[in-house]
Amino acid sequence: MDVIPKYEFRKIVDHHKGDYRAQKFTCRDQLLCMCFGQLTFRDSLRDLTSTLSALGSRRYHMGIKTNVPLSTLSYANAHRPWQIYQDLAMVLIDQAQHLYGKDEITESIKILDSSTIDLCLSLFPWAEFRQQKAAIKLHTVMDLQGSIPTFIHISDGKTHDVNILDMIPILAGSIYIMDRGYLDFERLYHLHLQGGRFVIRAKKNLRFYRKSSTPVDSTSGLQCDQIIRLTGNQTKHHYPESLRRVRLIDQENDQNIVLLTNITHCDASQIADYYKSRWQIELFFKWIKQNLRIKAFYGQSINAVKTQIWTAICTYLIMIICHKTNQFNVSLHTMMQVLSVAILERMTLKQLFSDKTLTQLETHNRNQLVLFD
Repeated sequence: MDVIPKYEFRKIVDHHKGDYRAQKFTCRDQLLCMCFGQLTFRDSLRDLTSTLSALGSRRYHMGIKTNVPLSTLSYANAHRPWQIYQDLAMVLIDQAQHLYGKDEITESIKILDSSTIDLCLSLFPWAEFRQQKAAIKLHTVMDLQGSIPTFIHISDGKTHDVNILDMIPILAGSIYIMDRGYLDFERLYHLHLQGGRFVIRAKKNLRFYRKSSTPVDSTSGLQCDQIIRLTGNQTKHHYPESLRRVRLIDQENDQNIVLLTNITHCDASQIADYYKSRWQIELFFKWIKQNLRIKAFYGQSINAVKTQIWTAICTYLIMIICHKTNQFNVSLHTMMQVLSVAILERMTLKQLFSDKTLTQLETHNRNQLVLFD
């Protein structure tokens, strides 16, 4: 937890008046408790507080100076501003980007996508999604270098993905990879005018005419590489300049994929590789849902839900910062699993992950059948 800059965190808490009238249980104590719940896979608030109460003196040496009643942590999650942990996550994102920025980066590639988290409508009526279902959406812009989420917005399930294009900061020269849910030519043209580049999947009803074509290697799955102009009644006004259209066949899934981009300086195979990298954000969502507590919530109010999600994101960022700083030769998944049972051991992280058995892959055959084989 020394990764968290104490001075910056104190400024954030003072700005939001998070410790106003707090006598013992401060925002830092709340953060430590929530991160402990994430790292040790606590499933409920009672599970978390009962475990902390049983730790006794070991809880004190972790930095949590006082006992934590269930009602105290529940009240803090429901009433203390969740923006505290959002701002802390932004500080940790800058810290992580600085670490990964030491690597050689040819260009900044950012991937946009969203993930839906299903909720119970009777317990979370403020997150109504459908007639008998509740949900929230986690909209994310992820930097491909280091798998760092640079922008996160939490909305209700009804918010369409394309609206997030109005919120994200556009960095000139960066490449934004998107699925067809973000296809809005007026917003894409605004991104283009700000110096951003994009690769997006087109819809089937796209209306255009071809200005020119470039030969492609059909053996690699590419079908065409064209310069086009839009001819739709609205789209030709929303995006009045030329676009590049690349069509390819996904041989693994037998899909016909059409991509639109404003990048003209590279060949068609590079455009296809850009879009294939979009799968990394799907792996990111899968990882955080499997390894962090963001599917079962400790509270039912919108403040408690956002507090838990943002503290979970802070936990993820702390993990990748520690992983990069110490140059651990273990996966993040292994790191989480080991910490869940060894977090109370009095040793450094380097001592904990110096065991080579954590990084050695088993090559001998197990006396166990493989699923579906």
